[in-house]
Amino acid sequence: MKVAIASDHGGIHIRAEIMNLMQEMGIEYEDFGCECSTSVDYPDYALPVAEKVASGEFDRGILICGTGIGMSISANKVKGIRCALVHDVFSAKATREHNDSNMLAMGERVIGPGLAREIAKTWLTTEFEGGRHLNRITKIADYERK
Repeated sequence: MKVAIASDHGGIHIRAEIMNLMQEMGIEYEDFGCECSTSVDYPDYALPVAEKVASGEFDRGILICGTGIGMSISANKVKGIRCALVHDVFSAKATREHNDSNMLAMGERVIGPGLAREIAKTWLTTEFEGGRHLNRITKIADYERK
């Protein structure tokens, strides 16, 4: 698995935690920034990562901002992206099993680093169930092709 990760200024601490986690898990990743604590525009980080995931260059993507909302909205504008905004472990598991989410968004001002690690680990290790859920994902993909 190859993961692209980015944050805006509001998510730099949790991004570092998640990169440490992926290193510990032996997951290949690439960091797309940002490297500052001064205000930046989240679409400048979310959209390039989403495009790399949509193109197949990366299998999955993780985005962090203050709430995760701006990042998830931006990422979901890219065709082929199913970015889930997640702040609990149950949803992290469900969005992989049922929605085959290919991107995860979290908010550093909403959750702490310990929970963020648990969410990311669950999301990274949970497989898509397929079955009845595949039909739903196909309907989304078909709509995007219109």
